[in-house]
Amino acid sequence: MAIQTLRSEQLYKVADLDLLPCKSTKELSPVDEIVGQERAQKAVEFAMSIRDKGYNIYAIGQNGLGKRTMILRYLNRHQHDHPPLYDWCYVANFDDIRTPKVLRLPCGIGHQLRQDVEKLMGRLVKAIPLAFDNEMYFSRSEKLKNQLAQKQESELEVLTQVAKERGVSLTITPQGDYQFIAMNGEEQHTEDSFLALSREEQEQFGHIIDQLEVDLRNVVRKLTECEEEYTDKIKKLNDEVTRGVITHVIKQLKKDYSRYPEIKAYLTELQKDIVDNVDIFLEEGTEQAELSTAALDKRLPRRYKVNVVVSRPADELPIVVEENPNYHSLFGYIETATYKGTVFTDFSLIRPGSLHKANGGVLLMDAVKVLEQPYVWDGLKRALRARQLSFTSLEKEVTLTGTVSLDPEPIPLDVKIILFGDYRTYQLLAQYDPEFSELFRVTADFEDEMTRTPDSELHYARLISSMVHDNHLLHCDRKAIARIIEHSSRMTGSQNKLSLHAAHIANLLREANYVAKQAKSNMVRQSHVDEALRNQELRVNRIQDSVHETFINGTTLIETEGHAIGQVNALSVLASHDFAFGAPNRITATTSYGDGDIIDIERSVELGGSIHSKGVMILSAYLHSVFGRTARVPLTTRITFEQSYGGVDGDSASMAEFCAIVSAFAQHPNRQDIAITGSMNQFGESQPIGGVNEKIEGFFDICRIKGRHASQGVIIPASNQHNLMLRPDIVKAVEKGEFHIWAISHVTEAIELLSGKCAGEATQDGSYPIDTVYGLAQAKLNALRK
Repeated sequence: MAIQTLRSEQLYKVADLDLLPCKSTKELSPVDEIVGQERAQKAVEFAMSIRDKGYNIYAIGQNGLGKRTMILRYLNRHQHDHPPLYDWCYVANFDDIRTPKVLRLPCGIGHQLRQDVEKLMGRLVKAIPLAFDNEMYFSRSEKLKNQLAQKQESELEVLTQVAKERGVSLTITPQGDYQFIAMNGEEQHTEDSFLALSREEQEQFGHIIDQLEVDLRNVVRKLTECEEEYTDKIKKLNDEVTRGVITHVIKQLKKDYSRYPEIKAYLTELQKDIVDNVDIFLEEGTEQAELSTAALDKRLPRRYKVNVVVSRPADELPIVVEENPNYHSLFGYIETATYKGTVFTDFSLIRPGSLHKANGGVLLMDAVKVLEQPYVWDGLKRALRARQLSFTSLEKEVTLTGTVSLDPEPIPLDVKIILFGDYRTYQLLAQYDPEFSELFRVTADFEDEMTRTPDSELHYARLISSMVHDNHLLHCDRKAIARIIEHSSRMTGSQNKLSLHAAHIANLLREANYVAKQAKSNMVRQSHVDEALRNQELRVNRIQDSVHETFINGTTLIETEGHAIGQVNALSVLASHDFAFGAPNRITATTSYGDGDIIDIERSVELGGSIHSKGVMILSAYLHSVFGRTARVPLTTRITFEQSYGGVDGDSASMAEFCAIVSAFAQHPNRQDIAITGSMNQFGESQPIGGVNEKIEGFFDICRIKGRHASQGVIIPASNQHNLMLRPDIVKAVEKGEFHIWAISHVTEAIELLSGKCAGEATQDGSYPIDTVYGLAQAKLNALRK
């Protein structure tokens, strides 16, 4: 029975969008789920539904799958239960200024409190100095001062009188010290007049002065007590005045925040501290202003600011994407400012990190970036274990210094972490970090592709619509959508799959959008998609053009017509990091009298890989099962890839190599207008290979270069039939009978196509009919044996 060629409709699966409920993406609703990722979506749903410790997500998949985009779209379009959300504020701890207090407030209250406290401070900055700058305060303080002066004068007057009665004068030195001087009548003794006195008189004055100095010390002690009493009274007066001002101003504020115990307690502490530190408001100098300017803040006492670290709406799940997860951007930091050449900091300079902003919600990061940054992974694990965020100075941890710094109260942490990474990173973490499995218990495994069905094509169309809407692109008509779906199927190398590499599809849409705009079109059409694909290929196919040039100028030898003994056109794929294309390789086999060995020249010169060597050994096993059942094969065979100067690997040429060897054995020529690709097992059955589309297209292009003939074609394994998504020009050529593609199940079919003769079936005694290829080969082998 003749081997049938594949029909044109078997070479390309057209997207059937007849069920599409619209003519373009304009009316097509975007997806709100993770398309083609049911497994990953269920994992995300599960992790988002359970609030217990450790149920964070590691999203596994190759780069370009759009893992982050799909998860973000899913999170934004689905409501999830989440813990209560709060505003987090830092305020001064008036008992210990090094340990700022944290306020947990309902959403939206933080900014309101900060504004109200700023207004309060603004009023107090003006009101308190005015309260101390009026006649009532001056008269009361002056009265206290006069009372002090009178007491001091009274005590000193008594001592002065006692001293006078005893012939001694009490004077005050220019330095403000008290001094007793002996009197000479109404005049003070000079040094000369004092020395003129008798020794007894001098000693008597000395004794009197010693007694008076004892009395003076008692008087000074009383004066000090009077000053302390005066200071207490002044303090009491100042407190009374300050309290009178602040009570009047803060009364309404306390009433407004009466529902919030934390704020109420803070306002009470603030009121007490203002009373105790009223001098802050009375300083006339520029120190406070300079300090505020140094921190780029308003002219308000820094001690009484409210630092709103995090504020968010109450009804929105916080979703934060951290692109650069270094230590400070993730865990926050404490800024410093310079004042008169001295570096200082305080609670108002505390700045939040991504974990603070995502607290109560979700934080998304790239796993590799997290692991690349020093100390970030350990810090993240520590925060997740403790379920709290501490502003630990990284510099303090690294340098191990005892530098004085702030130690703010930690903030309770309740967040879902989603890490994006590949399989390798996941395996390394799971193997070398025992805590990883405890903290990231949910794995969201993203597929590279999805099954292609009419329903999945409709879902994919909605995915395309989502990309169009999200990126604000021109809308695609139905044929453009179908072309993109077909290209997606081509990317997977299967008619029955669709690629989930969203980044590639999004790039194609952007480029098609550009082409459409250049053409002044109001919509992306199929022709625009085709041109965008051609442009993509043109940017990366320089190597392909160079290879084709070698076929044009004859540098690479190939025949696409005629016949040759021991020679077959095999197909291979050449690939760079962003482009792959097919090209034919001539495989030749020569024989000589020997022991039946098959020498792989590529392997002998260490250009052949281990998989290629395995393929040669497999075809050797089948060859000996065909020709060496009853006697040893008396030929040594050498096979090689002609004009191949680089490494060769893979077993996709094993059927071609076998056909070349059989041709050499039988001395029967093979057709050169047919190329073949496919591997085989030890029973001669064909096995699937990769890159079948590129290989067929590569041979078609070389045929066009060398000269097209209607007899030309390619042999592929039947198991690769579902992988065919060929170019339109090849499909058209097959449809017109100008090119052929045969899908075979056994290598004997390939021999029949290449040689024009049946391969032959063995009889019971192991012989083959003489009019078959195997029969011809066997006859020549038998002659050699004799």
